Amino acid sequence: MYTIGIDTSHQFLLLVLMDEKKVIDYIRQQCPKLQSEYIILELNNLLKRNGVALAEVSNVVVSIGPGSYTGVRIGLTVAKILGSIVGKNVYTLSTLQLYAGLDNALVLLDARAKRCYVGRYNKGSALGEDKVMTNEEIRELLNDDVTLIGDLQLFDKESCYPEVEQNFMRLKDRWQKASNVDLLTPAYLKSSQEYLRK
Repeated sequence: MYTIGIDTSHQFLLLVLMDEKKVIDYIRQQCPKLQSEYIILELNNLLKRNGVALAEVSNVVVSIGPGSYTGVRIGLTVAKILGSIVGKNVYTLSTLQLYAGLDNALVLLDARAKRCYVGRYNKGSALGEDKVMTNEEIRELLNDDVTLIGDLQLFDKESCYPEVEQNFMRLKDRWQKASNVDLLTPAYLKSSQEYLRK
């Protein structure tokens, strides 16, 4: 039994192929705003180079945001198609949870307009709700007691996206199964109008 992991919510197109115990292979491309052009092609490439037929895939786990308005919808749409039309089980993870993995982490992803999506996690569990904060507010949270992950260049640090592909498997017991794929909605945290702000 195989599982496909999908994350298109940020600047990467991330596709992961897993069996029941480990990550077998993955594709991680930095292609902001272009995930829709590559996702089907690269998913096919990932399966083909590992000799796996789509019929052998039982599950799909997808990050549902927060993140890029269009990016979140791309991954979720592909997951919905695989779930409702092809009949795969669909599971979800918060994007910030996926980036945190099992670390004691503060995840910061650019939400534009001098704001970030913020998630505080430890060992895969949320220590509060995912939210949007101004970069000025976030600076007060930065300390040496927590691993910082994400778009840290916004805070004069080196950006960090450690082994996000492995986190799909590390968080397997945190996957949330979608009982009705058609009712799955993205976790935007902002209105659609706010996404248009520069």
